[in-house]
This record gives sequence, C-alpha cells and structure tokens, in this order.
Amino acid sequence: MSSPSHWLALPTNLVLGNEEIHVWRARLDLPPESLSRMRGVLAQDEQARADRFHFDRDRNHFVACRGILRELLGSYLSRNPTSLQFSYGTFGKPALHFEDPSQSIRFNVAHSNGLALLAFACGREIGVDLESIRADFAGDEIAQRYFSKEELEELRALPEAMRTEGFFECWTRKEGYIKARGLGLQIPLQSFSVSLTPGQPETLQSEDASCWTLRSIDVSPGFAGAVVVEGRNWRPHFWDWTPSVTIQNERAKQA
Repeated sequence: MSSPSHWLALPTNLVLGNEEIHVWRARLDLPPESLSRMRGVLAQDEQARADRFHFDRDRNHFVACRGILRELLGSYLSRNPTSLQFSYGTFGKPALHFEDPSQSIRFNVAHSNGLALLAFACGREIGVDLESIRADFAGDEIAQRYFSKEELEELRALPEAMRTEGFFECWTRKEGYIKARGLGLQIPLQSFSVSLTPGQPETLQSEDASCWTLRSIDVSPGFAGAVVVEGRNWRPHFWDWTPSVTIQNERAKQA
C-alpha cells in the first residue's frame, strides 16, 4: 500500500533527477491575469484548439492546463515555454520534439472537474490519470464493459459503501497504464488487471507487468488519481502549483 501523497509548496529551483518522478497538482480555475499569461505561451495550434471549445469553462481549463505544462517544462529544461514544440504518437500521446536527443524528459497530464495532475520523469515513460468520483457513473454495467473478470470479482466483493471508491481506483489505474504505454485502446481493457480495493497494495497483472510500477495518488477529497511509471526504484515528489509563485530559473528566462 502506498503512503499518502504529501503535496509540497513550489520549489525555488526545479531539478528532476533520473531516479525521481514529479507529480504536480494544479487548480485550473485561474484569475483572468493568470489565464491571459497562460494563453500567451501557447502555440497557434493550441490557441486554435482552445477556441473550438463551446463552453468558456472547458476552454479556460484547456488553456490553463496547457500553459502550466509549458511553464513547468520550460523550467525543467531551462527553455522559454513558447519555444517548446510537441509531437504526438500514433495514438495521440504527446511528447516533446527535441533537437537534442539527450533531453529525455517524459510527461503526461490529466484533468477533471477543474483539477489537474501533471507528471514528469527522465528517460522513462509515464502515465497519469485523474477522475472526479461520481457515484452515478460507478455502475456495474460500466464495470462489466470495461473491467477484466478479476477486477469485476474484486469490485463485487467489496462492501457496498466502498464500491464507488473501488470503481475509480480501478478506472484511474487502468487509464494510467494505457497512457503510460501510449497505445490507447489498442490495448484491450480486459487484457490486463489492476487491484482496486481501497487501502490495499496496488498491483498490475499484465504481460509486461515487471516493466511498470503502479501507484495511486491521494489527490484531494472527491478525486481518485494514479500514476504508472516505467521501471522500478524511483522516488516520487508531489508539488502544488499555484499562479502566485514563480520558479526561479534565470536560464529559462533568458532562453
């Protein structure tokens, strides 16, 4: 069973070690001046994508999340956030387009109901998922459609009061694994299993389970989160992003 996630204030100097992963928690309902700053670092295609959202709230959340991602990547790499270019895998997983192959930072992002998780690692693939816990969504019919036989049995064995939480533990862990591998729904959802009993150790059963480490994240009341990381023996760090604090990185300012 993983220990609670301890969310720390923003560091003054941001360094991502090879044996670390960093997970950031960010609120996406930003004040107008912060939202304007975030839009200003987006590329033209990202701004166009934002403008296609019908609802202001969805548009603003996209701008905030993408802007925060660019600011954090810029700090890690000592680059101007506006200079970063993204490429996308066959199934849509984003990555940084690098002229220098030695810059091997990997990242993944998830957001739900105004809250975001942004996860970063060096030289290892990573996937993160976040869901707002909704009792009306966590039904047996959906579980039958998306969960494996083993997951269904474990879910149905839970006391009724724990089933909604167990459902979302399962959902976020499965999504984190799929996103880490970057293959989308080319991976049949019933071809692998995760544990889902709240408070019990996280496990993954798949043909490549030895290649990955799964951990649930204690995000905030009313949310479930999980991160899946390639390899073993990495140390997690949990940071809180706020619009009022700036990471001090002079090289990034000058790049």
